[in-house]
Amino acid sequence: MSLRGDVCVVTGACGFLGKSLVKLLLEEEKMAEIRLLDKHVQPEFLKSLEDCRSDTKLNVFEGDIRDCDFVREACRGASVVFHTAAIIDVTESVKWSEIYGVNVKGTQLLLEACIQENVASFIYTSSIEVMGPNSRGEPIFYGSEDTVYDCTLKFSYSKTKKEAEQRTLQANSEVLQNGGQLATCALRPMYIYGEDSHFLLGHMRDGIRNKNVLYRTSRAEARVNPVYVGNVAVAHLQAARCLKDPQKRNVIGGKLYFISDDTPPISYSDLNHVLMSPLGFSIQEKLPLPFCLLYVACFFLDILCTMLRPFIRIALFPLERVLLTHRANILVCLFEGTL
Repeated sequence: MSLRGDVCVVTGACGFLGKSLVKLLLEEEKMAEIRLLDKHVQPEFLKSLEDCRSDTKLNVFEGDIRDCDFVREACRGASVVFHTAAIIDVTESVKWSEIYGVNVKGTQLLLEACIQENVASFIYTSSIEVMGPNSRGEPIFYGSEDTVYDCTLKFSYSKTKKEAEQRTLQANSEVLQNGGQLATCALRPMYIYGEDSHFLLGHMRDGIRNKNVLYRTSRAEARVNPVYVGNVAVAHLQAARCLKDPQKRNVIGGKLYFISDDTPPISYSDLNHVLMSPLGFSIQEKLPLPFCLLYVACFFLDILCTMLRPFIRIALFPLERVLLTHRANILVCLFEGTL
């Protein structure tokens, strides 16, 4: 089912995934209009789209997704919304009110705008972070959407993404103003890598400061399923096509899907090395400290951050980031995408 002639909204259009999705839509579909919604849309990004835009109209909507009127205006006359915008905070440096306002309330306002403005389809970009880990740090091998896993979410990012995902799925089949029904689904990509990844650039900067030696922040056996950003964009397009298809709409509406590809399972640190070794980077052979010491240090650091958080926001820097990243890697995710 093609999206030819449709009008779509891409939130977070200038983000890592948003850029890839916009380019894919221009290359693969002949849409009537693509609306780029972001706090700031860079002129250079718009210029980069000139060669692939064809007859598709590009409209820029610069603003805040917490602004109800702005969101309604962006959704007016659209048929599908790709909601990729979010605050990604891996250092717990963003205030709860800020990250909750954008990730949860912003999503809720978008869903309400879809109902008020008769937008038929809503695709939400969730995250593997909503899966855990649980309090025992138990790994998951070859999981699927049906895997039962009693997770314990601790970080603001994972908590807000989980609530926004739940609100998205609950909104499925809501009655639109014109009498139709809203169809929603949520996509949970694994760790996304690819061009313009801020995480990869961050690891590269740290490596340059360390004389072109990348820090090892995870054990080699703590493998995950990275997924290429272009394939995540394809998954969003496929979801939109399925939600438009009357025969598939009711099948995938209200459901979530893990998104992975054929990238071999690998640890976060070793993925960084594979991608950056052609540039002359090597990687530390071992963790900076034995695992047990890292875990104890992480435990006490977590207690300290919790005690100080009412008074001061603590941004986690190299050593602290190593500890928290290593704790997160206790969750070994080997999922198989099924969309």
